[in-house]
Amino acid sequence: MKAPYNHAPLEVIAGKNRQIAVFSTDGDNIEPEVVKSFGEEWLKFNDFSDETIAEGANEYFDILNNIIINKNSYVLDIGCGTGRWTKFLSSKVGFIEAVDPSNAIFAADKLLGKTGNVRLTMASTDNIPFDDDTFDFVMSIGVLHHIPDTQQAMQDCVKKVKRGGYFYCYLYHNLENMNWFLKGLFNVSETLRKVISKLSSPVKRFVCDVLAVVVYMPFIIWVRVLMALGLKKLAMKMPLSGYYNKSFFVVRNDSLDKFGTALEQRFSKQEVDTLMKNCGLEQIVISNGSPRYHTVGRKK
Repeated sequence: MKAPYNHAPLEVIAGKNRQIAVFSTDGDNIEPEVVKSFGEEWLKFNDFSDETIAEGANEYFDILNNIIINKNSYVLDIGCGTGRWTKFLSSKVGFIEAVDPSNAIFAADKLLGKTGNVRLTMASTDNIPFDDDTFDFVMSIGVLHHIPDTQQAMQDCVKKVKRGGYFYCYLYHNLENMNWFLKGLFNVSETLRKVISKLSSPVKRFVCDVLAVVVYMPFIIWVRVLMALGLKKLAMKMPLSGYYNKSFFVVRNDSLDKFGTALEQRFSKQEVDTLMKNCGLEQIVISNGSPRYHTVGRKK
């Protein structure tokens, strides 16, 4: 089912489990330091259990059905990172092309193991090495908000979708409709992020681990207590309530993801809808649930 590359790779590297074609990761719409940072992050945090992956996938993929993805689907995962979402979908679709511009592609090779219906490729959104109108389903989860021009990156992704196919993505929300307390916490965290993201990698990882313990965990513990007392509505209004059922491994990972990234953009629900429509998508669904905002649309 897999399509040929539309131009030759710069080189082919032997991974632990498969060959990995390497294409140019240069371009006008990419931030090299952000790519490097994510490569380091995913090489450190890549040991996701099937249970942890399934828990996250149930939240991300709640708006998909067997019309959007099925055993006949040819899928492109742009910015695959560790390959955890590729791994989850691999048993549900025909074939997946997983692409990432960073060294995380080697973490994906490790996590995916001998999974047969996946090909890994190192490339950026500026240089996706497949013809336009090739894929039934293209996804980019938690990636496009870390690219300088999110709209352009989304358009580059949607070009690869067949007419009548689907594009799915997850973009950070801008805390619209949140109360003043949560917005205040966010402003404090943004100040910390701008400082921490400039630290050297070892120091940055240590600081983010400390924040996972002293910032994330106290809120998470309170949410768990409230949930145990049957006060779910109150619990879900607490900061970081989405982590109440997450492992400490995931908390540490997300702390580094949040505070260790230099470039981060956030969008309102209306802005997400506009981004999708500007790419020629219709039948757009934007989930009201966490994580906000994950969305899917059909290419006209």
